[in-house]
Amino acid sequence: MDLRPELLPAAVPESRLRELCREIERIEGFLEGGERAAAETAIAAFNEATGHAYEAYDFLAYAGSRSVEEFALEAARPAHPRVPGITRDELAEIVRRSRAGGPDQDYYLLLFETNVMCPGASQLVHHPPADLADASAERIADLALAYRPVAL
Repeated sequence: MDLRPELLPAAVPESRLRELCREIERIEGFLEGGERAAAETAIAAFNEATGHAYEAYDFLAYAGSRSVEEFALEAARPAHPRVPGITRDELAEIVRRSRAGGPDQDYYLLLFETNVMCPGASQLVHHPPADLADASAERIADLALAYRPVAL
């Protein structure tokens, strides 16, 4: 299924990725060098420029699970890609794309989680309970859409 353009990950110019990589590594250097005040100032500017809410931990721990380029790509894209009027079929396709892996897997997972009210929706995609281990993308979308918060 083709997705609407607003559901696709935005292309990021190579120059922007290089700029973000340099800044991530600079912040990481501040933190590793014990320059806490400089790091905090740089993190605040980074968050202001990207619309994200990264913390010191994000700059120190990213290398355990991804490259600096992957971190930069995430930072270059919207932090909360909410898309009005998203459909069940579109959500199912987003689940399929996230499950397929690849460089945009994390974007599609974030897109799914941002556009449903179900807390922990990403767990349904990649770490479902045993009874949903082989669930179709449509079933996962249905479960996420069926969630309703309980008023206390």
